[in-house]
Amino acid sequence: MIVPKHYENLNVLHENTMPHRAYYMPASKDMGSLVHDREKSDRMELLNGNWKFQFYKSIYDLQEKFYEAGYDTKGFDEIPVPGIWQNYGYDSHQYTNVRYPIPLDPPYVPQENPCGAYVHQFEYKKDSKAPKAYLNFEGVDSCFYVWINGVYVGYSQVAHATSEFDVTDHLKEGTNTLAVLVLKWCDGTYLEDQDKFRMTGIFRDVYLLKRPESVLYDYFTTTSIGENGAEIEIRANFLGESNAAENTKIVIRNHEGNTVATGTFKKCDDENFAYKAVLDITTPVLWNPEQPYLYQVLFLSENEVIIDRIGIREIHCEGSVIYINDVKAKFKGVNRHDSDPITGSAVNMKQIKKDLIMMKQHNFNAVRSSHYPNSPYFYQLCDEYGLFVIAEADNESHGTQTQYLKNSEWENVVEQWNKRIANNPDFIPATMDRTRLCVEREKNRPCIVMWSMGNECGYGCTFEESLKWTKEFDPTRLTTYESAFYQSTDREYDYSNIDVVGRMYPAFSEIDEYMEKNPDKPLLLVEYCHAMGNGPGDLEDYFELIQKYDSLCGGFVWEWCDHAIYKGQAENGKGIYYYGGDHGEEIHDGNFCMDGLVYPDRTPHTGLKEYKNVYRPARVVSYDQITGKTILHNYMNYVDLKDYLYLAYETTADGKIVNSGCIRLAESIAPQQEGTVIIPANIPERGKCFLKVKYLLKSGNGLQETDSLLGFDEIPLQNEDGRNQNAVMLMETGLVGGFIKVTESDRYLEMENNAFHYVFNKLTGLFENMSAAGENILDRPMELNIWRAPTDNDRKIKLEWMDAHYDQSYVRAYETSYQAEESKVTIFTHIAVVAATVQKVLDIHAVWEVTSDGSVSVKMNMVKDMEFPMLPRFGLRLFLKDNFKNVTYYGIGPDESYVDKCRSGSHGVYTSKVEDLHEDYLRPQENGSHTDCDYVCVSNDKMTLSAAGKKTIAFNASEYTQEELTNKKHGYELEKCGSTVLCIDYSQNGIGSNSCGPVLSEKYQLNEEKFTFDVKLVLHNR
Repeated sequence: MIVPKHYENLNVLHENTMPHRAYYMPASKDMGSLVHDREKSDRMELLNGNWKFQFYKSIYDLQEKFYEAGYDTKGFDEIPVPGIWQNYGYDSHQYTNVRYPIPLDPPYVPQENPCGAYVHQFEYKKDSKAPKAYLNFEGVDSCFYVWINGVYVGYSQVAHATSEFDVTDHLKEGTNTLAVLVLKWCDGTYLEDQDKFRMTGIFRDVYLLKRPESVLYDYFTTTSIGENGAEIEIRANFLGESNAAENTKIVIRNHEGNTVATGTFKKCDDENFAYKAVLDITTPVLWNPEQPYLYQVLFLSENEVIIDRIGIREIHCEGSVIYINDVKAKFKGVNRHDSDPITGSAVNMKQIKKDLIMMKQHNFNAVRSSHYPNSPYFYQLCDEYGLFVIAEADNESHGTQTQYLKNSEWENVVEQWNKRIANNPDFIPATMDRTRLCVEREKNRPCIVMWSMGNECGYGCTFEESLKWTKEFDPTRLTTYESAFYQSTDREYDYSNIDVVGRMYPAFSEIDEYMEKNPDKPLLLVEYCHAMGNGPGDLEDYFELIQKYDSLCGGFVWEWCDHAIYKGQAENGKGIYYYGGDHGEEIHDGNFCMDGLVYPDRTPHTGLKEYKNVYRPARVVSYDQITGKTILHNYMNYVDLKDYLYLAYETTADGKIVNSGCIRLAESIAPQQEGTVIIPANIPERGKCFLKVKYLLKSGNGLQETDSLLGFDEIPLQNEDGRNQNAVMLMETGLVGGFIKVTESDRYLEMENNAFHYVFNKLTGLFENMSAAGENILDRPMELNIWRAPTDNDRKIKLEWMDAHYDQSYVRAYETSYQAEESKVTIFTHIAVVAATVQKVLDIHAVWEVTSDGSVSVKMNMVKDMEFPMLPRFGLRLFLKDNFKNVTYYGIGPDESYVDKCRSGSHGVYTSKVEDLHEDYLRPQENGSHTDCDYVCVSNDKMTLSAAGKKTIAFNASEYTQEELTNKKHGYELEKCGSTVLCIDYSQNGIGSNSCGPVLSEKYQLNEEKFTFDVKLVLHNR
């Protein structure tokens, strides 16, 4: 082997790397903050580009010293750096969540360890004013060895951390050769078991920094707020001559470019820093996510300028409540991975900006860097855009939980989980290293309000030591670590250095129980509302709970984006996206990686739109429709509504706007306070009426344009006749027909007149066929429908559903009779929903009524066998001719809506093509329903079929059957059934977030023992 086995040695984490330090970008002069354009620094030489590359399936296959000077790389390929080698045909992608892709045998990894040899030539010109040269790698997965001009430079690991080497003595004027050997696995792999695609290579920027001999090397800026202003304390370490600190001047400028403070460094006796400066700012402007005001700090020395940004803010706890700038904190957050369907985990400034801007546009104020440090400019952008950050160390050893145990009791699983790594003293250095790499590099970022030690590792001595160091090093921020609730039978763990209790996916009852105990620490939902597929469905419920308790400081939705690999376009034009198992991997976790609020290409899921309106900046808390008195609550933490937004309102009757206007707030409505405005409703006497109040951005801010919609409220209004008049009219005007002729046989009742011909199947209690004007309406017999294609959030309950044979259910009739009059036929039938091997699910007494105008009404009284689980849905399924392509409905739209996922929509009249009602989730599932509908009309060129209930209904109209959606694994594989499938539902089960979150709340379960479904179908000529 041509390299030492550092990759299996817990005592060698790095070799010849520079000490940990804060991130900054030096230059020879004032070149601005160098956040968006750091490559413009004249002291930075970016080494990105196409590098020579050779892949080896095993480290033992690499026998030649490819790093030696003059080595012929003619046989090498080329690969982009930054980049992931799996994206270019080397090795293969693998997605796994908890399980390790290798044997659980730390610190050892498979002997046939794949590796990649990189070679890159670059030009270097020495600078007499900056003779030192430092080579930086900002991200390499998993570990790597470095050579320059044939000479060994060093070794490093920790995939998502910066590794810096002093290469001054290795470089020469002119052409230089950089060689890097990257291994797929190392002992650090056991601490990088995050829920993501496992990708390998140099995936972040590589660059040289040219610097003077004597230089500011590291600094730590903290701020405190007092009665007389703000105090800025800067502690620092220097390299080179002892007078470097004395020759460095500090200047602080405000956002407008004016100098507000100056100072110099003086010796200090701080344990971590040799020098300190204290500067005062009178009348400071504080930083917060709603007003992310930043100052510039300049460190000016003879041959170098470093410019950074400062946000003045304070974080502290009073009891179990978090205060930021003396305001109770509520984190409206989301978890984010580095992920792109084309570039993988190699994401650049543009990609990160897109994510963060979208977050701000959808009312987030916080992001958790799950589960590792991001690129340094990620945090600088969060400073600038205004996002609180939980900065998480690159540490997750979740796979130790899946070790084989004879005793699989949960207490024993936890005990053994802890012992392997988290409570193993051998891993204290590695855990401490990962904590320090996170904290030290980003310690100057004001956006970071909390340090997280990692994710899902269990607990023990490694984290006790890391938390202790973190609190001592940085007492200005809070600490959290979700896995800290795990305990041991060996000893009592020390949790004293944890400030905030982090929990994942707790049930509402668990939160209530925690609060009832008068806790001494805040509770944070570090993950909640699992946004997988068609979800989440419990955002509003969690919002209400978060507002209920001051000690519940908010939460972070799991997660931002779907992870998938783009594989081009299918013949039908749809994108092909691969997830776990699509690459031939044996160990994988399927589509569990597709659990985001946005698709891989950043198209919003309906769940993202739901989140935006749930977390709107203001809400109407009461409305008096007689006086127009409207009480608004300001849910902002720092900004007055008067300064931030204005209102637009509209009153609708049956979807038609009858009154509208705009209101500029004349009076202040302070953060978290309430104020009054007058909104006239002008309510008609008849029709279903709503007042919609929209919140619009008063002034653009660079991320959102002026007049951008921030959210809305919809308020039902009362009048004399609140029935939807369009629904009334639709239900009363059918075809023009005469006397109904009835013909009965053992199997059928046939009903016909000059307008229609219907066939009722006495064995099923449903219509076999329906035709009008000589054309069939139905392609297949009518069905009673209790199945839906399971959503990702149904992944647990669907096992019960299938065990109950809901997916194989059908209808049988016990007896059928009828009464015929000249203009009406009434059919009485006793039916049941049944399936092979199980007792009947539903016992139903139904009364059908067919009138001479072709309308068909049914009233079904259901009794459910309560041995069975909650129903996926209940309703009628009609297979209409595929030329029924046009849909008009009055209900919640325009996006899909469900009983617990409907806050992004509002009531109105919506029209659509059937194909456009389909939400094309990458793994097919139930989608496109619309709830709380007064009616739905489906039309072709000649005829319209309308449906309405005594109560509001839900409906789906789709080109795909629920069976097709159930059975296919990818959206691009879906095949149209050749009909328009119209589902008219009494209700559907809620969506929830039980793919990872708690069981669906009872109030959203379709689990009534007795219920009645009353619906009417009417045919109209167009």
